[in-house]
Amino acid sequence: MEAQVQPAPSHNNAVDNYDVNKWNEMTPEERQQVLDLAAQIDVSDSQSVIQYGNLAQSDISKFSDAMLDQIRAKDSGEVGEVLTDLLVKVQDVNIDSIDPNQKGFSLAKLFGGVRKETQKFISRYDKISIQIEKIIDQLDRAKLQLIRDITTLDTMYEKNLEYLKQLDIYIMAGSLKLKDLNEKVMPELKERATRTGDAMDAQKVKDMAELISRFEKKIHDLKLSRMIAIQSAPQIRLIQNNDQTLVEKIQSSIMNTIPLWKNQIAIAITMLRQQSALRLQRDVTNTTNNLLARNSEMLKTSSIDIARENERGIVDIETLKKVNEDLIITLEETLKIQQEGREKRAQVEVELKTMENDIKNKLMDLKDRV
Repeated sequence: MEAQVQPAPSHNNAVDNYDVNKWNEMTPEERQQVLDLAAQIDVSDSQSVIQYGNLAQSDISKFSDAMLDQIRAKDSGEVGEVLTDLLVKVQDVNIDSIDPNQKGFSLAKLFGGVRKETQKFISRYDKISIQIEKIIDQLDRAKLQLIRDITTLDTMYEKNLEYLKQLDIYIMAGSLKLKDLNEKVMPELKERATRTGDAMDAQKVKDMAELISRFEKKIHDLKLSRMIAIQSAPQIRLIQNNDQTLVEKIQSSIMNTIPLWKNQIAIAITMLRQQSALRLQRDVTNTTNNLLARNSEMLKTSSIDIARENERGIVDIETLKKVNEDLIITLEETLKIQQEGREKRAQVEVELKTMENDIKNKLMDLKDRV
């Protein structure tokens, strides 16, 4: 296999479409590396077969460990907690506490209470603003770390592409070597064993078949490592995209959300003060009108009641009529009761007389019998 000849590998059991397509994608320099490496492969050297491609596989392993450390070191959950804490702090400023339209707003609050509530609100806002500034500092540090992570991940992505190219070269060189062994070396050994009938020549055929099988397994392991490298590429980009999203979110919170929130707080305080003043004026006017109306009503009621009471006699005629009627009824009922009492006593006397005669008659009857 000469270095200057670089044909595209043909399709057979050892070389698949992947090898053909990958060969066509390689640069002339990479193809030369494949040919040189294939020429150096000695499948009869067990150590050479074991070590074949180990450097690229070792780089993949180190790369995977580095990416895992990167993921472990970067706590995106911490950024989420800081953003959540920022949201809580913003929501902790209760504008409704100085809203005169809120439930439970009384006249006592109206006269001086709104001002106190507004002052308390501003004081609380000042305290929370200090905490928010600290959170913004944390977000700034987190943003810088995320930006560094994005740059690191770019480097890792390029390294992963280099490892992938190395694996492609090892796999292609191994595939070419297998092609040579299967199509040239093995047929020659079989032909010689058949021609000589020598047991040692037959053993050489068996040994070569085992060497080819072992080397095929090695190439298969390299292809598995290649798949790991291929899978790492979208994983790296996914992590980068997540970092970029967090950076944009932090940037938006610092540059847009917080200033907008502060402006809206200032506008809300001004508007609430206007509403409080308007409500104060309206309630003062309403209170004055209500007070005048109640006093006028009280004056009218009091004057009418006094005049009516002044025109009354000592005793109302209705009262005298009622007393007279009750007196007549009482006298009539008394006479009726007395009449009934006399009639009952007369009846009792008759009954007593009858009972006395009955006793006398009975006694006389008993006397005659004796």
